[in-house]
Amino acid sequence: MTGEDLKTALYKLEEEKVYGLVKKQLGSGVSAKEILKTCQGGMKVVGDLYKKEEYFVADLMYAGEIMRKVMKLLEPHMRGGDKQEKIGTIVIGTVKGDIHDLGKDVVIITLQGNGFEVVDLGVDVPADKFVNAVRESKAHVVGMSVFLTSCFESVTKVVDALQKAGLRDKVKIMVGGAPVTQMIAQQTGCDFYGEDAAAGVVYALKASGA
Repeated sequence: MTGEDLKTALYKLEEEKVYGLVKKQLGSGVSAKEILKTCQGGMKVVGDLYKKEEYFVADLMYAGEIMRKVMKLLEPHMRGGDKQEKIGTIVIGTVKGDIHDLGKDVVIITLQGNGFEVVDLGVDVPADKFVNAVRESKAHVVGMSVFLTSCFESVTKVVDALQKAGLRDKVKIMVGGAPVTQMIAQQTGCDFYGEDAAAGVVYALKASGA
């Protein structure tokens, strides 16, 4: 039983095998963070297969549901144990007009596992809600998830709203999602494009000076 077995089971969409391996690894002392990292590797392969048109939207969605259940298995272990000092606060949400939340949820649990306090705004979040959350939480990083290309404008609106509220210089803004690219991040005024959850965490740690 190795991490590679779990990664392979995930990208081959062997649902029950994935859950069994996750439970076995937890039982044998493998950290939830390490298991999550392995599963993210499997999800990356799923994404690559989708880009190559070897997998279809249905496969992508099925993998997403498997990952969602894996996250539920891991979450108690990610938050358990000795309490660690919070590195900082991050506001994250799926932008207005978009109700996809899998990517956002994966990023959230990964951030929490790395010691961040996360304010989850949910989905279909208007710009003013982002602004209010940043103001109230004093967050230093804002994360936006977007799955629909038609919602790129919503990303720009959040950036503009933070600027008008006088908060733009106080936060770093990262954006991610299936159709997002570095160019889109630049065009919408964001500071960083997160290709996956791991990249988002690395940037958040950097932005926090950790």
